[in-house]
Amino acid sequence: MPTSFEVVHNCGHTVIHDLSNRSADRRASFARWLAGRDCTDCWKAARDADTQSKEEWLAAKRAAEQEAAAAWAKQFDMPQLEGPEKALDWGERSRHQLMLSAHTALVVEGSWDEADWAELEDKARLITRAGWWIDQRDAEGSDLLELLDAAGEDDRGTENPFR
Repeated sequence: MPTSFEVVHNCGHTVIHDLSNRSADRRASFARWLAGRDCTDCWKAARDADTQSKEEWLAAKRAAEQEAAAAWAKQFDMPQLEGPEKALDWGERSRHQLMLSAHTALVVEGSWDEADWAELEDKARLITRAGWWIDQRDAEGSDLLELLDAAGEDDRGTENPFR
C-alpha cells in the first residue's frame, strides 16, 4: 500500500505528500482532497496577502476615523487629550465616537435640548485623560452624563481651570 502520493494541487504545483500517518483506507481520498486545494506555499502566500490587505484596510479606516475625530474636536473646541503618546489618537477617536453616540441618544432620539447638551459638552471638556475615554469606549451614549459625573480628579487635565 503506498504511503507517498504525488499530488497536483489546484494552484498547479506538484508536491509529494507523505500520508503514512493516515490509515491505509483513507490515504487516496485525502490525496484527492489535497488536489482540490492550493499547495502549502501558495496557501500561506494567499493568507499573508489577505492579512496584509486587512492591515491596510484597518490602517485606512483608523486614519479616516482619526481625521474625523480631529476635525470634530477642533469644531467643538475640545481640549487636547493627555497621556501616553500611543493612547492619544485612540482616546481622541473614543471620545468622538462616545460623544456622537450620546448626542444621538440624548438629543436626536431623546428629549434633551441644546442647552442640556451644552452642559454635557462643558463637562466633557474637563476630562482630558485619554485613558478615561478609552475605558468608556463601549459605554452607551445615554450613560455619558453619569460617567462624566463619576470621573475622578485624575481624569481631569492639568490645564483644568477649575482645579
